[in-house]
Amino acid sequence: MKNTHIISHSIFLKFCYFSLIILLFSCKSDAQKTTTKKEVTTNVVSTKTEKTTNKKRIVVFGDSLTAGYGLEDVEDAYPGLLQQKIDSLQLGYTVINSGISGETTAGGKNRIDWVLNQKPSVFILELGANDGLRGVPLTETKMNLQYIIDAVKTKYPSTKIVLAGMQIPPNFGQDYTNEFKNIFPALAQKNQVALIPFLLENVGGIPSLNQSDGIHPTVKGHKILAKNVWEVLAPILK
Repeated sequence: MKNTHIISHSIFLKFCYFSLIILLFSCKSDAQKTTTKKEVTTNVVSTKTEKTTNKKRIVVFGDSLTAGYGLEDVEDAYPGLLQQKIDSLQLGYTVINSGISGETTAGGKNRIDWVLNQKPSVFILELGANDGLRGVPLTETKMNLQYIIDAVKTKYPSTKIVLAGMQIPPNFGQDYTNEFKNIFPALAQKNQVALIPFLLENVGGIPSLNQSDGIHPTVKGHKILAKNVWEVLAPILK
């Protein structure tokens, strides 16, 4: 299992290295927008909301990976697939997709208060990748993620938080790459929240599971992302 992980990670770094510019330009226009309540609303997707108003809510707060960038149907992104899994098991939860392409931790910090109006029972935090790809100072990324976690805990102390781990290619040096990777388990341990070790495990760097940019997962790739999330989420829901 360890060898498989090492191989997958190595392929991921090599393949993604030359795809970063594509990613940055594909998300640039979204990142430059001022995030207003109206814009956030258009990016928040709830599955069958009208029929599930009495159900508990799982808010997935993230970037293009959560938003389903490049997919024809946003319900094919991993939050929508999680909803399908939950429905099949007849669990009383509605998944709210609050992902915005190009989102950074700073952007997430700015819109967290409004998103928390969704009153989540479970909060999945998937942010940081765009920080790493832009070389944002790691202290800033860590502080922003901590701010978001604190905001959730302060407003809803009983809400279960799941932090999605992320890794990046060594464009800014191996030290930066390693420290970035370590931000997520460190925050999970400090705040005693659940951790998805690496959201893109068994997807990153595999051409057949990613779109032409080599970064954003295909529908098949999102199915694996959903599985990675479900392994951590399932015990919380059950």
